[in-house]
Amino acid sequence: MAASATPLSLSFFTSSIFLTSSSHKPLSTLIPNNPLKTPKPLTISSELATLPVLSFTGDKVGETFLDLKAALPDTARAVVHRAIITDLQNKRRGTASTLTRAEVRGGGRKPYPQKKTGRARQGSTRTPLRPGGGVVFGPKPRDWSIKINRKEKRLAISTAVASAAENTIVVEDFSDEFEKPKTKEFIAAMKRWGLDPNEKTTFLMREVADNVRLSSRNIGTLKMLTPRTLNLFDILNADKLILTPEIVDYLNARYGLNYEGDDEDEEGAEEEDEEGGEGGSEVQGTVSEESSDAAE
Repeated sequence: MAASATPLSLSFFTSSIFLTSSSHKPLSTLIPNNPLKTPKPLTISSELATLPVLSFTGDKVGETFLDLKAALPDTARAVVHRAIITDLQNKRRGTASTLTRAEVRGGGRKPYPQKKTGRARQGSTRTPLRPGGGVVFGPKPRDWSIKINRKEKRLAISTAVASAAENTIVVEDFSDEFEKPKTKEFIAAMKRWGLDPNEKTTFLMREVADNVRLSSRNIGTLKMLTPRTLNLFDILNADKLILTPEIVDYLNARYGLNYEGDDEDEEGAEEEDEEGGEGGSEVQGTVSEESSDAAE
């Protein structure tokens, strides 16, 4: 009687089924030495772009430069994507709401007997299978807001503006050129600057005059932004970006490589808190002294 042979165990790394017949690699070469890859640090570079400066009549009167922070190409897409998702998601109000079968009014009585009707058994008229019934897994009010670091959001905006430099022009301040609101005159000025009114255009200005705002508000493809309303979506959604010399200086100062505003602001706030605490202790000391004198 032949002895029963023990079955051979198959392993992914040792079996020849998963290896080529010509060469058998050892186990040490198949398992990586460091399976956990350390993430690359986020590096920031500076991109210098030369922009033409046009007058109100459309003539080139000079050039200026735009020197902004920009993430490297391998990380820029992720930084901008995270910032735009944060902006869009934080705009959601989260007020969508539906009623479940327990929350819908009515449905307490059994619609018909359990048996002898030939129909499927029903215990309520507010079942999700019936019109007017509850909703299964419907939306409920919730908070959609997510957080992003200020430096990361600022880097995303500067990267988007720097990437749009090839479609960006600088126009001299034209706030005083419009004596009264006139959309036809604004469209004529856009054509002199080489802009198509049918293309999506974003104007970024330090301040928007009333006549400029009223002259441009009937153009559906145009956006007027200020530093307060500057956002990532309108920058990425625009085909052309129009700047003024004042806003170029603002961008270079605010989104440049040497900007350290957050650190300075935080240090100043800490110093003010410390000074306020010392002053408060001195006031408390004088009040206590006066109260002791009055008691004596």
